[in-house]
Amino acid sequence: MKIALTGGAGFIASNIADEYIALGHEVHIFDNLSTGKLENVNPKAKFHETDIRTPEIRRIFELEQFDIVNHHAAQMDVRVSVGNPAYDAGVNIIGSINVYEAALATGVKKIIFASTGGAVYGEADILPTSEDYPPKPCSPYGISKYANEKYLYYYSEIRKIETAILRYSNVYGPRQNAQGEAGVVAIFIGKMLQGEQPYIYGDGLNTRDYVFVSDVVKANVLALSDAYKGIYNICTAIEVNVNEVFDKIKSITDAKCERVHLEGKQGEQRRSCCSYDKIKRELGWTPEIDLEMGLQLTVEYFKKNVLSK
Repeated sequence: MKIALTGGAGFIASNIADEYIALGHEVHIFDNLSTGKLENVNPKAKFHETDIRTPEIRRIFELEQFDIVNHHAAQMDVRVSVGNPAYDAGVNIIGSINVYEAALATGVKKIIFASTGGAVYGEADILPTSEDYPPKPCSPYGISKYANEKYLYYYSEIRKIETAILRYSNVYGPRQNAQGEAGVVAIFIGKMLQGEQPYIYGDGLNTRDYVFVSDVVKANVLALSDAYKGIYNICTAIEVNVNEVFDKIKSITDAKCERVHLEGKQGEQRRSCCSYDKIKRELGWTPEIDLEMGLQLTVEYFKKNVLSK
């Protein structure tokens, strides 16, 4: 198949691109490199350095005639969305509509969308949270992702494009950016390996559901099939707090730092944990990499590919 992969120079989507190419698909990567890295782009992919908000997207879609769009390009930081909701909406809503309209106009058969579990559900009363729980996003980022899901319902029901929505919990693993504000696993690993002090915002008891990137890749491969339609959580159903993550990484890296807490950030959820019962029951997907193994693999990647440069 011929696949357009937006955000393909980023952490998650570049791993997906590698697997798609290994399976024999033709992959075109769209990325403006605002957060993605050119070094993440598979040399067998065709790279288009462009922004999803520009008219150039439509022109490339008309020229290439893609079968599937896998849409990962996004403003992905909850804290950025709180500080600048208009920017978040401009990228995550207006930019996404630009992609969907290009797909519609050029006969794309299916759109795969990377949504979010925790930020869409908000402070859920039921944990692990299933797909039938009513969304209550409490950040502009969560709202923009949920808006995309509603737009895709329109494109599916009215415009007859197949859609598959993947609600990720907190994804971590090789290629995650250790320099930004998002991605606590990568930030902790980067700082501990370099002998620097990582900081925990708040009391560290806020929880997340950490899913390894290779398990996310498997879900994106599965999403290519006709059987994969609708909304599915991609997660582990295991709730882990930030203090525990800190301690696990400290043990793996043999770091000498201690926990240092700073004031909590606005827009951060207290608890988040999702259920994967639906996708296990209907499509047979389950997470294979537990947190201990995933952290070990991520630390090894950082030692070989980040600190060695």
